[in-house]
Amino acid sequence: LASSGKYAYICYENLHLHVCIFGVLVVYPERVTTCDEHTVHRLSCDGTVISVVSSFYGRADRVTCSAGRPAAQLANTACSLPGTLEIVKTRCNGKRICELNAKIFRASDPCYGTYKYMDTTFICLPAIHVIACEHSAAHLGCDPGQIIVVHGADYGRRDQTTCSYKRSASQLQNVYCSRPTNKVAESLRNTVLAPSCANMFKCISGDYMEMRLLA
Repeated sequence: LASSGKYAYICYENLHLHVCIFGVLVVYPERVTTCDEHTVHRLSCDGTVISVVSSFYGRADRVTCSAGRPAAQLANTACSLPGTLEIVKTRCNGKRICELNAKIFRASDPCYGTYKYMDTTFICLPAIHVIACEHSAAHLGCDPGQIIVVHGADYGRRDQTTCSYKRSASQLQNVYCSRPTNKVAESLRNTVLAPSCANMFKCISGDYMEMRLLA
């Protein structure tokens, strides 16, 4: 997705389709920078959902997160961890709040001895929220002349209240049992989750928007 503040190109791709559409959206990029001594990199949108534009872990200049640091820790400005953008998009797109533990990036140190930081630019997009419990269907719809653009979806269980009706406590207890998914139009029965999720009653939670194709 590319944005200039008022206009946005949105590209949506799956195994069968690649569509780029142009529409009028009042969106303004937001930027979050987290220095390496902090644990949590937090993105949030108020009533809308996150769409990550760029994300970087490493060091690209000598000024950002430089307070109190010796020159030797700031010298390497060509330091970046490959794959950071893909990780952040997978974990954060389509969510209203996304908190990333910086340890997942520090584990693969791209430049030992350099003091690093995480920098993410994102926009907040309007979205329709949908939840479907296990063994039921999620219905996504839009008006004629429009297409559905899925921001993101998760499958599993993240709390004890969603899809909890007539379920035993043992089926709701593991709230760390979910993973992002792009399967919003097919069965999730065979989606691989951790063994501890085997007996949990799950749901799919996703956000999407309607976009009108311009002639």
